[in-house]
Amino acid sequence: MKNAFLILLFAAGALAQQYDLLLKGGTVIDPKNGINARRDVAITGGKIAAVAANIPSVQAKKVVDVSRFYVTPGLVDIHVHVYAGATKSELAGGLSSLIPDHHLFQTGVTTAVDAGSSGYKNFPEFRDTIIKHSRAKIYAMLNIGANGMGGTANEQDMTSMDSKATADMARANKDIVVGIKTAHFAGPQWTPVDRALEAAKLAGIPMMVDFGLIVPGRPIEKLFLEKMRAGDIYTHMFRPFDPVLDAKGAVNSFYREARKRGVIFDVGHGAGSLAFQWAVPAMQQGFAPDSISTDLHSGSLTGGMKSMLNVMSKFLNMGMPMEEVIRKSTWNPAREVHREQHGHLTIGAEADVTVIRLDQGKFGFTDVENDRMDGAQRLECELTVRAGRVVWDLNGITSEDWKKRGRTLPRKQIY
Repeated sequence: MKNAFLILLFAAGALAQQYDLLLKGGTVIDPKNGINARRDVAITGGKIAAVAANIPSVQAKKVVDVSRFYVTPGLVDIHVHVYAGATKSELAGGLSSLIPDHHLFQTGVTTAVDAGSSGYKNFPEFRDTIIKHSRAKIYAMLNIGANGMGGTANEQDMTSMDSKATADMARANKDIVVGIKTAHFAGPQWTPVDRALEAAKLAGIPMMVDFGLIVPGRPIEKLFLEKMRAGDIYTHMFRPFDPVLDAKGAVNSFYREARKRGVIFDVGHGAGSLAFQWAVPAMQQGFAPDSISTDLHSGSLTGGMKSMLNVMSKFLNMGMPMEEVIRKSTWNPAREVHREQHGHLTIGAEADVTVIRLDQGKFGFTDVENDRMDGAQRLECELTVRAGRVVWDLNGITSEDWKKRGRTLPRKQIY
């Protein structure tokens, strides 16, 4: 009888602790599911197990108080450069890619898209040396240039822009490749755009355009209204030399017409692609980005861009509501690259979660022209969970106070 009672007691305890991790009391913002309210988020087996009010703490093995914070889906950044294998050639052009796990988690990003660092010739190296070994979820857009970025010369070489070979590589790696990228072209020809578009059509995926230099004979209006399709992505929408505003300071009509056609406008902040003189008036006139992204690389990381949350903070201070800032950093970009398994906290989804602190005070934000915008709000990442595992904990909110451990014997050396 005693043994039976103990078995029942053990079973009840095991049943009570059905969750591995419970994030308790935070303000959950999950735009896909229409949630903006106090909720608890329970995780088990690397998946979202429950999102509800007042989940009992006894049901979780670990409970973390997040009542002072926002709890969101893991952030999705669709414009980064993390093909570190290209570093040597990129350095010649002043750009160096970064190791993804070294920089993404601390700013709440759990899913990222490398935007054209590799082309069809060197993508296999990127896949095998970086993507397969990254804890962050990494997708890729193939550059229409066969060797990717690797300095400016590669992206000017039209002879390397093979639509069929690029599409074939994309189709052979459809679990990873989510788009085709054309970027940085400085000539008057439409060849890079046309071949990127052809590759995207063959592979059935979007095209992302960094239009390079705007030169006579290749107007951006034609790009928007004739070349790009619904679902194609224009990144760097607030570049200092793009005509988002007309001579009178109004948003150019062909930008709005492009949006009506279904062209997607992405931030792609980078080291040269967000100027407050363009972004603030456009925002005031209701022309906001569809998605927020960083264009993360060595130059932008140490410049005005800094991080995904810093870019998000800029738009928060430009008047974008918090829920929209989160939407454009989670669910919108996930849909844009057709990876709808990310960017939300649906029960059964992989447990990618970001816990964000909103600081109030006096802060300064700089753009790519080193102009400053003052703001009263700034977002910081307290905690990042990737596939149910804590991968960033700024202030140790998932840890116990060391004094509670008590005296322990020396541990066995493990290194």
